[in-house]
Amino acid sequence: MFDKFADLEDKISQLEGRLSDPELVTNQKEFRKVVKEHAHLTKLNTIYSSFRQVQQEIEESKALLHDEDEDLELKELARAEIEELETKEKKLDEEIKLILLPRDPNDEKNTFLEIRAGTGGDEAALFVGDLFRMYSRFAESMGWRVETISSSPLGIGGFKEIIALISGDKVYSKLKFESGVHRVQRVPETETQGRVHTSAVTVAILPEADEVELNIDMNELKIDVFRSSGPGGQSVNTTDSAIRITHLPTGLVVICQDEKSQHKNKAKALTVLRARLLDQMEKEHHDKISQDRKSQVGSGDRSERIRTYNFPQGRMTDHRINLTLYKLEAIVSGKLEEVIFPLIAHDQAEKLKEIQ
Repeated sequence: MFDKFADLEDKISQLEGRLSDPELVTNQKEFRKVVKEHAHLTKLNTIYSSFRQVQQEIEESKALLHDEDEDLELKELARAEIEELETKEKKLDEEIKLILLPRDPNDEKNTFLEIRAGTGGDEAALFVGDLFRMYSRFAESMGWRVETISSSPLGIGGFKEIIALISGDKVYSKLKFESGVHRVQRVPETETQGRVHTSAVTVAILPEADEVELNIDMNELKIDVFRSSGPGGQSVNTTDSAIRITHLPTGLVVICQDEKSQHKNKAKALTVLRARLLDQMEKEHHDKISQDRKSQVGSGDRSERIRTYNFPQGRMTDHRINLTLYKLEAIVSGKLEEVIFPLIAHDQAEKLKEIQ
């Protein structure tokens, strides 16, 4: 595995040469690509250098053990040092393998969050709002920006569906395992006998697609204009500003009505459509080359029940990795670190098994 590191420093020098080229700065997309690759290889080289240094120290300590002229006390110290160094060597080896894992090209991207009410009527609609607040607060703690693209509010205070764009550093890498069915068990406010009801909502996480990746043929779109519905005022639902875009080849439909401007609603709807089309293309490609492995955290299938939020017991369970936490209040308030990072770690561990 380490043979490929022979020319690592040469590659870094070549990238540094490119970064000093004034012409590269004029192409911002290529410039960002080179910057990321330089940072990736520099980190890899730093860890690999430490790894080689530890290996050298292990060899030197082992040589002491076989030196008949050295005293017993020094040899005991060498044995202790070897044990410590081998632990360090194993840790650095794992770090190198993690860096060498194939990178998801979407990890760096901004992400569309789509939450829709499923079974459970009003209670499901209320939980859509709860999950949106949960993700919004987590996004705030990560320094990300949340922009509502479209929503269908209901009078009870919930939503039939809500779509938002979350922008920031490596958003998709953190949220990509949130797609699926989220089940909630709690006593609704309208329940007079204190019975626990079970409801469900679906969450979809879609990486944002730019126009270069996916160019939409406008001739394949049917665009309808209509008057916005729901809570309004300020001309939001008094003018024909809402947009419905239908992608004729696939039948995908996107509605955007939150903006007063028809032009802004159309632009937002196109970004959502582009993300859904890219998501569909990637899933079709994945299905052609392999079956989803059961060992993976999840395929992002919207029909897969991934998580249960049990309010009477204050419990959250992620069914994919058998993770149970009795911290439901903190979780729904946006403290998702103990939920999201174990999923990422599990996915990495499964991928590491494949290259052992």
